[in-house]
Amino acid sequence: MLRFFLLSGSLLGGVGVAAGSFGAHGLKAVLDATGRADNWETAVRYCLYHGLALLMLAVAAALPQAAHARGLLLAAGWCFLIGTLIFSGCLAALALSGVKILGAIVPIGGVLFLIGWALLAAAALRMQDH
Repeated sequence: MLRFFLLSGSLLGGVGVAAGSFGAHGLKAVLDATGRADNWETAVRYCLYHGLALLMLAVAAALPQAAHARGLLLAAGWCFLIGTLIFSGCLAALALSGVKILGAIVPIGGVLFLIGWALLAAAALRMQDH
């Protein structure tokens, strides 16, 4: 599972960079004309943040000190990954399509982010110092 989160974090990082570049160049006129450039930028930013969080989480979970916290770390990883797919995916789709109902789904991803960060904090408290 750690390898999966390392791979997922790497892919989210790459997607974030590509989407940011595409938004700034290939989609700039469309996003500016519709007034939804902020939606695109927020989707990209949160994709990058949580891609980095997944990378950090995977490295932390591999530490011997994390033996008692791995379950919490894995749960946090799933929250970050699924949260990113929902939050950034729906926000990017909203930016491109203007379908307003997608905006109602975005907070589900945000709640998953909050749960993931809380689980990560709980894991840190459970980790043992060496």
